[in-house]
Amino acid sequence: MYSAELLDHFEHPRNSGEVERPDSIERVENPACGDILELSVKLDGNRIAEIRFRAKGCVPSIACGSAITELVKGKSVEQARVLSREELLRKVGGLPDASSHAAALAMDALKAILRRI
Repeated sequence: MYSAELLDHFEHPRNSGEVERPDSIERVENPACGDILELSVKLDGNRIAEIRFRAKGCVPSIACGSAITELVKGKSVEQARVLSREELLRKVGGLPDASSHAAALAMDALKAILRRI
C-alpha cells in the first residue's frame, strides 16, 4: 500500500520538531480529515538554513512533512517556491489516491510559510 520511501520518512522522520528562534512558523490544517502540519524556518540571508516540522495526522501526512523539509533545506527561498507537488510525490515514492491530501497539506504549509518570509 505505502512505498518503502514513504514508510521510511514515517518511521524515521527527518527534521522533526521546532526550530529554535525561528524566523517564521506556519500551521495549516486539513478541515476534511483534521490533519495538522506546522513548519518552522530559520533563514540565513535568502537561504533556508533550517526547517522543521510537527505533524498530527496519518502516516502519509507525517511522511510528507518530513520529505518536504528535506527537499527545501539549504535551498534559496526562490528555489523552495518552485518546488512542485510531483517532486514531493517522487520523494515519498508516490501516494495512494486516498492519501493525496497529505501532499496537498505539505505543499500548502510550505506556500504559507514562504509567503511570510
